[in-house]
Amino acid sequence: MNALNISEYSQSLGVQAKAASSVMAAASAAVKNKVLRRLAALLRENTQALQVDNARDLERATAAGLAAPMVDRLKLTPKVLETCADGCEQLAGMADVIGEIIGMRQQPSGIRVGQMRVPIGVFGMIFESRPNVTIEAASLSIKSGNACILRGGSEAIESNKALAKLVQQALTENGLPADAVQLVETTDRDVVGQLITMPQYVDVIIPRGGKGLIERISRDAKVPVIKHLDGNCHVYVDDPCDIAMAVKVADNAKTNKYSPCNAAEGLLVARGVAAQFLPLIGKVYADKGVEMRVCAESRALLQGVAQAKLADATEQDWFEEYLAPIISVKVVAGVDEAIAHINRYSSHHTDAIITRDHMHAQRFLREVDSASVMVNASTRFADGFEYGLGAEIGISTDKFHARGPVGIEGLTSLKYVVLGDGDVRK
Repeated sequence: MNALNISEYSQSLGVQAKAASSVMAAASAAVKNKVLRRLAALLRENTQALQVDNARDLERATAAGLAAPMVDRLKLTPKVLETCADGCEQLAGMADVIGEIIGMRQQPSGIRVGQMRVPIGVFGMIFESRPNVTIEAASLSIKSGNACILRGGSEAIESNKALAKLVQQALTENGLPADAVQLVETTDRDVVGQLITMPQYVDVIIPRGGKGLIERISRDAKVPVIKHLDGNCHVYVDDPCDIAMAVKVADNAKTNKYSPCNAAEGLLVARGVAAQFLPLIGKVYADKGVEMRVCAESRALLQGVAQAKLADATEQDWFEEYLAPIISVKVVAGVDEAIAHINRYSSHHTDAIITRDHMHAQRFLREVDSASVMVNASTRFADGFEYGLGAEIGISTDKFHARGPVGIEGLTSLKYVVLGDGDVRK
């Protein structure tokens, strides 16, 4: 497409989404749930056909020399598709929050004032790799009464087109506009530049991908952005704590999976328990091949651990999101220093304390400035599904509008409603 056609195409996506958003906002809960259940059925019925489309993407990605983990993320296996279908059915079974009125209060003047939850309108989502995100985003958009414009990675274009067709089929079969979920069907990157500068059509942009993508969109967008740049998450092992619990949680937070944004990248240990705890977790990490970037004090306690991979931590290590079998380790005086370290170096995503001290736990919850703060639990729980949101569109480390895993409520807004009986202001 040339520049003129890209502009016209992007405008048409915006106009159609805006028109569809009005219909979606008025759709009943029953109809939206029927769409989601029909979409689940279509995904199951078309599992074989979807794998044929997906195979074309996989073949092209392999030929282009895409790294094996990236190729793996592209796969639409029957298990992945069944998870997508289950997710649609779970959303259908959840309460509809649209139109819900909260906080209604009688005022001295006689009027009653409350707030009603309403859809945002149109969101644009720009994502990479995993084609199942097409279904996650579409299903959340439908449930929350929004319209959306989805731009997946060029490496998954055939899979995304096939999935989007099924979404549109489920919508139209139930009397809702196909344009409520539109996929950008060109791989031309200029469309992204157009989408993020169309506030007349798009109410919010959600980038989901690498740091480079998110930085570019945050820099150039003229539309509000829900984002998180990285996940430098911490586990702080407090004095006092249950040592066995601390080892179990610190192990899971780091090694359950290395690539997600909620994996722990920093381990802070209170001096009072360091001599007991560090050799134990050191052995776990050594056995799993995790490299430890250590401060001088933690090195002294870890150097006796067989096969421990130790390297001296630099200042940059405290900021680092490794997404790999590497973790930074620091001994701290106690909860004060732990909180100060986290607030300085973390990405404000997810941080956890392992403690037996109720007051330390309360202070950590209040004072750590992150989107998710945990007591005696692994950071790996920072996920919309695990939080009971049904699914998530992404995770936000912003403070305005949505923070943490963004589910249905994160795709809504509140407006004030006033109920009166002929009341006039005196």
